[in-house]
Amino acid sequence: MTIPELDVGPVPSPPASVVGRAEPVEGARPPRWIKVIDQTRCIGCHACTTACKSENEVPVGVTRTYVKAVDVGLFPQARRVFQVTRCNQCTDAPCVTACPTAAMFRRPDGIVDFDKSACIGCKACIAACPYDAIFINPEDHSAEKCNLCAHRIDIGLEPACVVVCPTQAILVGDLHDPSSRVAAIVERDAVAVRRPEKETRPGLFYRGAHEAIIDPLAARRPTGTTLMWSERPTGGRIVEGGSPSNARLGTPTSSAAAILAYDVPHRAPWDWRVSLYTWTKAIAAGGYLVPLLLVLAGIVPTGSPLWVWGAPVVGGAFLGSTALLLLADLEHPRRFGYLFLRPQWRSWLVRGAVFITAFSGVLVAHVAVSLAGQAGLIDSTAASTIRGGLATIGLPLGIMTAIYTAYLFAQARARDLWQDPLLPIELLVSTVLAGTATTLLIAVVVEGSAVPALATWLAAGAGAQLALTAAAATLGHPTAHARLASREMTRGRYAGFYWASVALVAGALLAGVADPVAPSLAVAVLVGLLAYEHAYVQAGQAVPLA
Repeated sequence: MTIPELDVGPVPSPPASVVGRAEPVEGARPPRWIKVIDQTRCIGCHACTTACKSENEVPVGVTRTYVKAVDVGLFPQARRVFQVTRCNQCTDAPCVTACPTAAMFRRPDGIVDFDKSACIGCKACIAACPYDAIFINPEDHSAEKCNLCAHRIDIGLEPACVVVCPTQAILVGDLHDPSSRVAAIVERDAVAVRRPEKETRPGLFYRGAHEAIIDPLAARRPTGTTLMWSERPTGGRIVEGGSPSNARLGTPTSSAAAILAYDVPHRAPWDWRVSLYTWTKAIAAGGYLVPLLLVLAGIVPTGSPLWVWGAPVVGGAFLGSTALLLLADLEHPRRFGYLFLRPQWRSWLVRGAVFITAFSGVLVAHVAVSLAGQAGLIDSTAASTIRGGLATIGLPLGIMTAIYTAYLFAQARARDLWQDPLLPIELLVSTVLAGTATTLLIAVVVEGSAVPALATWLAAGAGAQLALTAAAATLGHPTAHARLASREMTRGRYAGFYWASVALVAGALLAGVADPVAPSLAVAVLVGLLAYEHAYVQAGQAVPLA
């Protein structure tokens, strides 16, 4: 059989800027570059993997493309099937939306490319990608992935993987060119895409792919310590493909008796620093909001030390800790300023940075006014009035500082556990609870009259937190990925953190009737909130995507 030559279609002009965005040919319709993987021809030789590494100088330990293998069936009716795994070149690319500096961008010809010089290493793109196609290069610490060898396409050459494939299982071409091979396959043959429910409209199509390969949960993960050609890695942040074999999680198994034979492990992008940052941010916002609520409720006067000094000092200290944790989590902390110098405004990381910066300004101004009043530069009435004016700005900014992470997590479309419409409310409740616990500890020393009210608030907040925690873990989840992540949180790797949180926060229900022990219960609440944040953040990343 004669295999038709690949028609690469019209070639865009050379890049017109340093980030490599290609300009379409004048007067012509821009091409839409897509890739078709014919799995009926793939022999699992890994030539595409090695060619990609050579062409793009990809370091050992990470891959832009690799070949996953699954054994399907039972002896003697068994076979091995393959999947060439890489970036899906999405039309609605979540990585592009989540990237705070436009380091990930989509070219006019449909190629999702990246600019390493703009990457700050926040890993938001990795958290957002439903296909686990993005990684941090261990040598230059910037995010990268398959970009269809855009540098080759721009000069009329095929990608390296296409050139070396011995069976022509990999095809790249212009979907807008009806005479191209890829257009003919996509429009006439039965093709599949990975995770269509994510509505990313992928530009990577699979022909003849087995479901056990397409669905990352369809194949069973082997119980031993090795795969076909390698040892299976271990560690809390390693996320393997395949459905876990742990029966106590109640995980699904393949109806085709499929077992994972070879896969490349991935690491969860956000570690304990992100878990800790959500906790410090809650204390920062709550430490300001709760004293403000005490003043508005008439429980303490406007001149109370809780409001004059406690609110801005606690808020500022923990907000500073939050900023340090954010910087520590970046692969390029010196590029942190790019969030403001070249912001991509759809990213909630950028919006959150704006909220935190503005909230910091309110706290600094609050301290400055209090210092001026103490030094006699302004009288107490004027100082109180100014602080009240600042509070009208600080209240909404404190709320947004508390809840913006919910929208940041929602942009991580790969992580189904985080796609929770109640998450903003959950974060606000945990912020008020954290602020109540922190304020109570200060009130014991400087404002004893506020302790009974704060103890009652602590008990009420603990009840609300437990109700929302239980709802997040027990209510029906719409997808298998969300259910599996929830099981990892409550019965799997992070169950210890989850149940410790429940026990510690539940103790605070006694705070309203046991004022003498309220301070110790406040400490328990803060520790419990930290344990829950860690369980929730890490469990959300524990489900295999590839």
